Amino acid sequence: MAENEGMPSRSGSKDVSPSISLNEGVTETLTLGLPKTRAATNEPRSAEEMPSIQHKDPTTRPIARLIARMTVAAGLIASMAFPVFAQDGTGPIPQNAQSRSYGEGWNCDFGYRVDGAECLALDIPENAFATGRSYGLGWECGRGYAAVEGSSCAAIPVPDNAFLRSSGYGWQCDRGYRKDRENCVLIDLPDKAYLTDDGSGSGWTCERGFAASSGACVPIAVPENGYLTNAEYGYEWTCERGFFKIDSRCDPVVLPANAFLVSESYGPAWRCERGFEKSENACFPIDLPANAHLDRSGNTWRCNPGFRSSDGACVLGR
Repeated sequence: MAENEGMPSRSGSKDVSPSISLNEGVTETLTLGLPKTRAATNEPRSAEEMPSIQHKDPTTRPIARLIARMTVAAGLIASMAFPVFAQDGTGPIPQNAQSRSYGEGWNCDFGYRVDGAECLALDIPENAFATGRSYGLGWECGRGYAAVEGSSCAAIPVPDNAFLRSSGYGWQCDRGYRKDRENCVLIDLPDKAYLTDDGSGSGWTCERGFAASSGACVPIAVPENGYLTNAEYGYEWTCERGFFKIDSRCDPVVLPANAFLVSESYGPAWRCERGFEKSENACFPIDLPANAHLDRSGNTWRCNPGFRSSDGACVLGR
């Protein structure tokens, strides 16, 4: 527009684009639709000119829309002109707060919590302490106390013959006592037994060579050629090497020729040597056919690659 200042208008032009100008002043008068030379003269318009101007520019928007948009823009400018204090520790430092050791902003003092642009004191009950955390209650009960409905701290009741756990959130019976609901009762220790740290069971176990039975420790009957296992579950005794368990006794293992003892707890307790196969209670040499080899166990055979088993022989496969 500045470049066209003072230039004569084109009389032959048929396409007159609407122009929008803001006159300097408080009211910011809008001038639409006419060339600058006509708008500057403020000449009156005839009734015939108005519809022709609107007809020539179908893109002309109503003044109400322009005013609405300018109002929105003015609101945004106003919002930036007047600062709003955030609720996350920014803005001027309030009472009971201090600057952050890193970055910008501030943090509430210990025992206070941010509320808008302020730091309000926490309502910490008796026997509790502030945690300094921004979530949760902001406080926890001290050792030996438990929260009650999130508003107070009550002492944890510890029965006789018990002590508070190191965590401070429960109790445990003294040695020689076991838990029975909310009490600690004396352990009735039978003969040939000793105390354990298992607070959920009887609190005792039998000595080696004895087994618990009806609240007492009875001797374990170990047969000849047997020994104690010291196992809490399963067999209380087992047989020595070279013997196998039958009922309540240990019988010797009958070892055939070309066999050796094994420590398996099931079966005959022996195996055939490599190159021999078991048949009933004996070990017989393996008749290895052509194009075959002993398998991993050494007690049977397999055909070589490219061959397949057929009637005890290895024939070419297809």
